[in-house]
Formats: sequence, C-alpha cells, structure tokens
Amino acid sequence: MSKEIIEAKQQVVAEIAQQLHDAQSTVVVEYRGLKVSEMTELRRILRAENIGFKVYKNKLVQRAVEQEGMTELVEHLVGPNAVAFGRDDAVAPARALADFAKKHDALVIKAGYVEGKYLPQEEMMAVAKLPNREGMYSMLLGCLQAPVSKFARVVKAVADSREDGAAAAAE
Repeated sequence: MSKEIIEAKQQVVAEIAQQLHDAQSTVVVEYRGLKVSEMTELRRILRAENIGFKVYKNKLVQRAVEQEGMTELVEHLVGPNAVAFGRDDAVAPARALADFAKKHDALVIKAGYVEGKYLPQEEMMAVAKLPNREGMYSMLLGCLQAPVSKFARVVKAVADSREDGAAAAAE
C-alpha cells in the first residue's frame, strides 16, 4: 500500500474518532436493502435534526472505536453499516432511526453509545421511545408544578367551603 493511501486512511480514522468523541450519542445501523431514494430520505430526516450520518469502511470504524475505547461496537461492524452521530440531543439519533425503521424494514439498528455508555439493540430501541430534550423538560416541569397546583386547589376548596359555610350561617 502506498504511503498516500495509508495517510488518507489515517485521516479518515482520525475524523471518525473525533466525531465519536464529540457526539453525545452514536448509533450503528445496517442499511442492507434500502434503495437510494430511501437512503436520501433518511439522510434528509437526520440532517434536519442535526444528526451526522455516514457510511465508512468497517475496518476504519473499528480502528476509530478501539482508539476511543468503544470496543463493544467492534462485533457489530459486519456487513453494510452506517454510523449516526448525535451532536445536540443524545436521544435524537435513536428516535429518528427507529421511526424510519418502522416504515422501512431494511434498516436495522445494531447498537450504539449514549453519553458514554454502550447500549445493545434492545436498549437502543428503549432509548428511541424517550421524548426529546424539550419533551423531557416539560415532563420535569409538570412534575414540579403538580404538588404546587394540587396545594392551590386544596386551599381554594377550603376557602370556597368556608365562604359557603359563612353564607349559609348568615341566612
């Protein structure tokens, strides 16, 4: 192999390693059987959510994941694979890919990493069911507001009952 080819491959491995390092989540998927138009649609959907998606040679991804300490992914790097990198939202890649896979059986989520933790396929599918960041914030706010609103309703009910009792006594 020529020196230029080796240097080019080393640059690609460094690029993959950097994306793995910077991503909040990484998902490995098999796309065998998807048509070009379906892949284009998938890329468009992922791009809209700021999710990187690229097809690399498995050997280059293997070197990058080993370099980043994500060795559990090596066993999944067989066949035609693509890698999705979630930059902003850790749940977004799994959710977007799972939604797409519901309509296109050829796309298979193999495994991934979410915030530094390895997740096999079953756990990635569970993560895919989680709401996005804004949804989680609204759920948290709902939980925080629930006790306060219940307390306010109780106070109002007590006040209303006292008013009703005072009005009845005045008659």
